[in-house]
Amino acid sequence: MEYKKGLHIVCDLEDASEDALCNMDGFKTLVEGLILKHQLQSTGSVYHHFELKGYTAVVGLTESHLSVHTWPEFGRVTYDIFLSNFLQVNDSVCEHISKEIQTFFGGKVSQIHKLSR
Repeated sequence: MEYKKGLHIVCDLEDASEDALCNMDGFKTLVEGLILKHQLQSTGSVYHHFELKGYTAVVGLTESHLSVHTWPEFGRVTYDIFLSNFLQVNDSVCEHISKEIQTFFGGKVSQIHKLSR
């Protein structure tokens, strides 16, 4: 069997929607829908809403993970998603999920890194 590198996208958005940056339930619904749509397997998740505002989340996947951290006071969000290619090539799925997250938050990409690993 040959190892096939997966895609890891690390992204920072600025000027994001304050509503989305505070809407943890909406983000959770988005992620759960994307997991179902792309037939990924969740191994568990942790979501934490900060007392003032904003949230952080980590979703474990058998394919790897997705994480997000929001800063509504600065209009910023950082996220990363890594999908391995062990059973199937997931690069296009990783790209699609990244675009869906960008659409959810709005704003503009201040930096993005795509790693093959």
